Amino acid sequence: MTPRDVLMAVMLAGLLVPAAQAQAQDEDRGPLRFSPAAGVQASVEVQEDGMLAVLLQPAGKRQRLPGAPDAEGHSRVSAEDLDFDGRPELVARAAVGMVNEAVAVYRFDVGSGEFRALKAVTHGHDQCGDLMGLTADAATRTLTASCRSGPMWYTDVYRFNGPQLYLYRGESVLMLGDTLNRALHWEETENQGPLAVWRTYDPSGKVLESAIGDGLGAPASGAPLVGLMASVLPARLFLFDHPGASSTQRYLVQGDRVEMLDEQDGWVKLRYPNPKRGAVTGWINVND
Repeated sequence: MTPRDVLMAVMLAGLLVPAAQAQAQDEDRGPLRFSPAAGVQASVEVQEDGMLAVLLQPAGKRQRLPGAPDAEGHSRVSAEDLDFDGRPELVARAAVGMVNEAVAVYRFDVGSGEFRALKAVTHGHDQCGDLMGLTADAATRTLTASCRSGPMWYTDVYRFNGPQLYLYRGESVLMLGDTLNRALHWEETENQGPLAVWRTYDPSGKVLESAIGDGLGAPASGAPLVGLMASVLPARLFLFDHPGASSTQRYLVQGDRVEMLDEQDGWVKLRYPNPKRGAVTGWINVND
């Protein structure tokens, strides 16, 4: 069994454990108890309707939070440091469907003395639609959401910009059929999934970089994106300045090695390491 097979088997079994997990509820021992801030103690119970009953001491304040219940109203609660500030957040998790996991995260707000839901700014570029299957990586200070839709697993990677969580890296699966195969040839491995465009975003949603790679193999957080290398198949492959351009004098020839960088409406961005002029970028039209 390959490492990818092992990973997929674990994900399908729902056994991935968050890296930053600090404490989880023990149903035999009653409520989850932890300290979300200095001098504050929280007691959390999952109620029959799936809501979370929270008691905050010494203020005696009570909250009812939606949590993340499954179809039967059950969920697991834990205390996990997901914003990497040394204090845990309140996290609720529940299995949904066959393989996905719903997650709700609540950060303690010192000013109001209450838990508030953690929401991410995505500018519509996320795939999972929520913080599903959430795991944390303290080394890169990133949160990764994962979800399955149809036969495909998707990954959204998040970072904090001050107190705000934003989508830092996401993917978009290529839907080009055989048209790309007629223009370029790249080496496919046994464990490779569908091709996808991976993009890195700044907090405002601006694309900082992009690269085409394995849709099932999320790039390492913090490392620059690197696209798959491919060889040109036609005798001539015209290279345009931008998608939709109608004329060009530039072209690649059969056998040229290129890095695949991006896709837009059937146009694919390439980088060609010209031995005389240095790196040259442009777009090819692979529409039918």
